[in-house]
Amino acid sequence: MNVKRSKAEWLRRYASFVVILFVIAFGTSLSIRANLGSSPISAPPYILSLIPGMRFTMGQLTIFMHVFFILTQIVLLRKDFEKRQYTQILVSFLFGFYTDLTMWMTGFLQIPETLNPLIGYPLRFVELLTGGAILAYGIACEVRCDSLMLAGEGFPLAISKFLKRDFGKVKMCTDTSLVCVGTAFMLVFFGGWDWKMVGAGTLVSMFYVGYMVRVFTPRIAWLDSIFIPKAERHAAEKAAAGDAWNGNLVVTIARTYGSGGNAIGEEVARRLGCPCYNRQLIDRTAAQMGYSPEFVEKSEQNISTGRLWEMIFADHGIPQSMNPSKDDAIYVSQSRTIRELAHEGPCVIIGRLGNWILRDDPHVLRVFITSGGDFATRQVADKLQITPEEAARKIERVNKGRANHYWRYTGRQWTDIGGYDLIVNAEKIGVGEAAEMIVNAARRMP
Repeated sequence: MNVKRSKAEWLRRYASFVVILFVIAFGTSLSIRANLGSSPISAPPYILSLIPGMRFTMGQLTIFMHVFFILTQIVLLRKDFEKRQYTQILVSFLFGFYTDLTMWMTGFLQIPETLNPLIGYPLRFVELLTGGAILAYGIACEVRCDSLMLAGEGFPLAISKFLKRDFGKVKMCTDTSLVCVGTAFMLVFFGGWDWKMVGAGTLVSMFYVGYMVRVFTPRIAWLDSIFIPKAERHAAEKAAAGDAWNGNLVVTIARTYGSGGNAIGEEVARRLGCPCYNRQLIDRTAAQMGYSPEFVEKSEQNISTGRLWEMIFADHGIPQSMNPSKDDAIYVSQSRTIRELAHEGPCVIIGRLGNWILRDDPHVLRVFITSGGDFATRQVADKLQITPEEAARKIERVNKGRANHYWRYTGRQWTDIGGYDLIVNAEKIGVGEAAEMIVNAARRMP
């Protein structure tokens, strides 16, 4: 990792990881006790552990599987396999121990099959969702800890690096393959399908856990007080206060597509006598990352619902410093650029989560510009010379992409008024009046 941390901080993070690993194991075991199927990565060891006469426990079988994953990483990455990642072996043994421990602890929570289905199945789903939520919380903490990772995540990460393929797609393929392997074990050793081994719970785990990770992630920043020694936290906060914000007036403008937000932003910049950054953010990001501007433009703020669910499904267990996602890299690069621009001088920043990225800067006015649907449709249809129907579809697609992008990186709703200081309906007052309103509000900023 390219993170400069003291020995004390590393020690805190490693110690925290040991506790977090128990939470992950407990959530996994509780989900299994619902008898609706295990999570994809637990499917092979769980099903093998149920074979009559099996000499190995689920935890021991999990260790075997993880060691196989680690050996595969070493073979694929060779000299690129970081020495620090050998700690995955110790982590695997610890996780295997935790698995057996938590399976024993949750044994009394097994829902009896003799229970009336009208009562039993609702209880099973409650147990499944509770276990999934605990598992998701543990994963969110693991990512926040950003120190080590389980071999189950290192395995697809190594494959994606070796094949030079998108991590999300590789993760989906490996998890699907594990379910298939578990299903094969079930058919061979049990002679048929058993929904308690691979069932509704398996499908729910694929998406529900990832979704809940996104819900928890923005709400666990308090963990930094555990991971980072007090003196170092204070030093970082002091540096941030003295360096990140120079007291420059910055206006961030989020806008629904077709509302006239770009024109209003440019007019606000003209009246304030400062630069307006919109397309320039794409060009800067492309130059910094070595991508073409067209690629960045296509990727940024353009997450379809299908792509969002792929991300939710695939990459929630990778520590931030190890995540190879191009979407994440673009977001990180643009975030850095936006902070640099806010540091350099007064400016107007359009879109790109500027209100969220600069949320701690006391000198930022966060504006959201919207309009009625018919107004936006006419604006887009006239500008692009397309039919109103085509314009309406494009507006829906673009706004959905922006909302997904916002939720992906903030865990919050794009249109939540709590994220903004001023909401403007451009249709009602026009570009000039909207710009004047924003300028007046900006000039009253401290």
